[in-house]
Amino acid sequence: MTDEQKQDIENPEVELGEQELQESVDDITQQIAALEEQLAASKDQLLRMTAEIQNTRRRAEQDVEKAHKFALEKFALELLPVLDSLERGVELSNTEHESVVAIKEGMELTLKIFKDVLKKFQIEEVNPEGEPFNPDTQQAMAMEPNDNVEPNTVLKVFQKGYMLSGRLLRPAMVVVSKAS
Repeated sequence: MTDEQKQDIENPEVELGEQELQESVDDITQQIAALEEQLAASKDQLLRMTAEIQNTRRRAEQDVEKAHKFALEKFALELLPVLDSLERGVELSNTEHESVVAIKEGMELTLKIFKDVLKKFQIEEVNPEGEPFNPDTQQAMAMEPNDNVEPNTVLKVFQKGYMLSGRLLRPAMVVVSKAS
């Protein structure tokens, strides 16, 4: 027997140790790969959650902004008939009598103040007389044949419309032209 063979017989653990070591390395490599996959999945989940939080925050900010911007909507809708009545009163006032002149001037001043307050709160008048019909801001009440203007032109405004911060509050009620 040679010296090598004697050593192999005397130290069988050396060969066995190298095999165990290789198996341990393989196991650790597999564990590292599994942990890297978990880490990648966790990073992806974190990114998605962060994006969702940012979207939720942005939506909440937009909702608050809209709430501030359009908080007056119901109140303004209730005030529009008062404005309409003031305008009709001024239009129908007969200035032949001196007693009515002072009342008309007071109504005109009140109407001007009222319109200034509405403008201050971004409530704008929609008075489309003579303009092309726009179904987004106007409601056609009738159509009249008229050869003097283009078809689909607003001939008369029954009731003015109003916008609140660029959003339609009330459409204008109009008469639209049509070809004869």
